[in-house]
Amino acid sequence: METMEAIKARRSIRQFQEKEVSDELIREILEAGRLAPSGVNCQPWRFVVVKSEEMRQKIGGATPMPFVPTAPVIIVCCIDMEAVEKGQVMNRARELLDAGVFDGTPMENFDPETYADMTKMDKEYAKSYLSLNGAIAIQNMNLRAADLGLGTCWVMMFSRRKIREMLELEDRYDVISLLPVGYPQHNPPPRPRLSLEEILLKEV
Repeated sequence: METMEAIKARRSIRQFQEKEVSDELIREILEAGRLAPSGVNCQPWRFVVVKSEEMRQKIGGATPMPFVPTAPVIIVCCIDMEAVEKGQVMNRARELLDAGVFDGTPMENFDPETYADMTKMDKEYAKSYLSLNGAIAIQNMNLRAADLGLGTCWVMMFSRRKIREMLELEDRYDVISLLPVGYPQHNPPPRPRLSLEEILLKEV
């Protein structure tokens, strides 16, 4: 499937077939997330794959969205808040240099310390920054799922505290989204969208 076809085909699916999703396909979806771009290559996304009926029902109790536990797989999408600590940022920046990412560009001689200011973010800004990076990975996963004939729904209405407690996640991990995954039982019509003229503020 071409990229634009996947973008057009993707739907928010809220009704799933009673059909298992293979581990291979879940790995394909996770791989799409893994390959997402991120600021300074910080790669803050972390995932928990939930397949057991028991845990899916528990997660269902932490969200007002009743369709979530009906999906055969729920991917709990998290960010690692330690990804913006100085040591982590410097390591990622050096990896970019060592990989030759900046060779032949105006940044080929940049000092990794350039990114040290990132480590001075306050907690709320850091959370916002890392969540934005995590969102890129989640969208990659949504599109890859559509490409594979699977359905997903980006769910953000849930108790983060309850999810973290039931999955026994360390404090460093913040849950930003639930992503139920399965074979669609329905094919909703395209959602209404604003026109290009409405979203393009200006060309200068």
